[in-house]
Amino acid sequence: MGRSLPIDVVVAAVLAFLWYAWFTRSNRRRGAAVLEWVQAACLGHGRIVHPHWQASSSLLKATLNLSSRWFEDARLTIRLLPRPLPVQWFLSRYRKQEETLTFEANMGFPPGFDLNVIRHRWSGHTGKSSRMRTWNIHRADPVVLTTKEDWPAELSPVMNALTSWRDKDFVSVRFNPTSPHFVATVALEKLSNQQAAAALLGLFRELAASSSAKQH
Repeated sequence: MGRSLPIDVVVAAVLAFLWYAWFTRSNRRRGAAVLEWVQAACLGHGRIVHPHWQASSSLLKATLNLSSRWFEDARLTIRLLPRPLPVQWFLSRYRKQEETLTFEANMGFPPGFDLNVIRHRWSGHTGKSSRMRTWNIHRADPVVLTTKEDWPAELSPVMNALTSWRDKDFVSVRFNPTSPHFVATVALEKLSNQQAAAALLGLFRELAASSSAKQH
């Protein structure tokens, strides 16, 4: 027993190192692929610079230089599951944490309002007694719950743009009169190729245009 203990420790250390190295490489390849899709989606009008990893290769930050009239000082943050650290990975899966991409930037025409849109969904399941029933399923219109009693007219174009893009799984969208003027977080599973990245950047531009429609 005494002789086998050091061997067990060495084997465990080697396995832990291999786990860490493998999933660090996996996370970095995934993050690099997302940045490549975003840069390719800019069609020569944007360039990714200064990418750097943090938090054991589960957090990637980069600057996006855009030749755009809408956005300035754009930054990207990619949050991946902490796969290189088994305990943290297990906890993140248990808590059902999402992998996300956050885009934040200042705008050439800053919004004149504060708006924070957070996604909430409700779901349910049927019991055993309801399996024999025939269900009629209808596609519901978007439901907006707001803390404001009065709906400013300048918010209508923004909300129309958001509700028309139902297939884009936003976690949150925020507009601020102060820097950063625009912050949007999306589920990374919705960003699977260059085409999806191009559609997402198009939506960001549409939201920026709609938020400053009264200013130009």
